[in-house]
Amino acid sequence: MAFWLDLMFGNPIGLLSMIVIFSTFGIISYLMWMFVVKSAPSNNDTQ
Repeated sequence: MAFWLDLMFGNPIGLLSMIVIFSTFGIISYLMWMFVVKSAPSNNDTQ
């Protein structure tokens, strides 16, 4: 755990790397959520 804390807060490059990783995870999660919502059958398809 101390290694990860030193990696994140010891130098700016490590902190920037963690920000990039979490941002990428957030974007992928949002895209997956959008895919699930858009793929779900809607109620107005029965016309």
